[in-house]
Amino acid sequence: MKQITGGITAAKGFQAAGIEAGIKYQNRKDMAIIYSEKPCVAAGTFTSNVVKAAPVKWDRKLLEESPYVQAVIVNTGIANAGTGAEGMKLCEETAKEASRVLGIPENAVLVGSTGVIGAQLPIDRIKAGISRLAEAKNDSLEAGTDASRAIMTTDTVNKELAVQVEIGGVTVTLGAMSKGSGMIHPNMCTMLGYVATDAVIEKEVLQKLLREDVVDTYNMISVDGDTSTNDTVLANGMAGNPTIQEGTADYEAFRAALHYVNETQAKRLAGDGEGATALVECHVYHADTKENARILAKSVICSSLTKAAVYGHDANWGRVAAALGRSGARFNQEDVDIDILGLPVCRAGLVVDFDEEEALRRFEEPEVAIEVDLHAGEESATMWTCDFSHEYVTINGDYRS
Repeated sequence: MKQITGGITAAKGFQAAGIEAGIKYQNRKDMAIIYSEKPCVAAGTFTSNVVKAAPVKWDRKLLEESPYVQAVIVNTGIANAGTGAEGMKLCEETAKEASRVLGIPENAVLVGSTGVIGAQLPIDRIKAGISRLAEAKNDSLEAGTDASRAIMTTDTVNKELAVQVEIGGVTVTLGAMSKGSGMIHPNMCTMLGYVATDAVIEKEVLQKLLREDVVDTYNMISVDGDTSTNDTVLANGMAGNPTIQEGTADYEAFRAALHYVNETQAKRLAGDGEGATALVECHVYHADTKENARILAKSVICSSLTKAAVYGHDANWGRVAAALGRSGARFNQEDVDIDILGLPVCRAGLVVDFDEEEALRRFEEPEVAIEVDLHAGEESATMWTCDFSHEYVTINGDYRS
């Protein structure tokens, strides 16, 4: 597997575009399209939040019932969440218009929205935007980048990625774009994540791979503890590889490539959290069970005090230990070792003298690693977040305006 330049248009047969439609923002792109020249098998995972946006309901139903997908229409600025029957009607009208303009079935159109909750979408602008997207779409790398920028809200950078892997002697490409910066938390967060691949793979196999992989990727990031959306994979089969079968070497190669894409994009979401100055990684290892490792890592990552300490460049291991202790997982306090940025700060549950000046120097790095060794077993888990800064409050205090 190798990383290549590109994003959502990197795989054969995929086109994209991003335009300024004036949905809510001015002077910035706010609508995007992903289009496949051929029908795609598709898989998706969606939020566990009881309050679901209309596009989540639309897409989940479509993926369950439709034989294939060929286009995705996405807008930013307004989330089409908390909008009732009118919100579902807007999804339908969006799909109908895309169907008319693109010449594909209505049930082959996924929709995505992100932004302010409770406001209704201006359907006239959405429809006008679809026509412009259809005219602008192409398979260039620049078009993929435009699309990735068009789905941003409070993101400070667009997030795109492409990799290639050999499957049955054939080069298969996966391209991705994601957005997310706030309201990020497991199961799933306020993110839109799309992966397009030219691999030949059956829908059920693709869904299984995605469902299993999000457990240790998109469901292992948190910015602020708020869960709000969806991750979708499209596969059009244009690479011409032998059909990927479960239990084969090709299956493992594709799974590794998908995992790399999902994990890399997930870490980018966490590192670009609202007001963030650093990506924070917590690795818990030598746990007795995988579940306990995840619970403990999540407790540390979701600790506001720990995140504030990182922002303040304070190697305060006591906050890490306290987060471990309140997680609900059982472990022996006397067995716990903690390192922050590679510095031993706790051994056998007790403080270790360390060079505070050296710690301050290491905190200048863009990534902060917290390692917890439980000395209780062979299981491990890693989770990612960002620090809490003053800017986070400013951004969220002004979000609707």
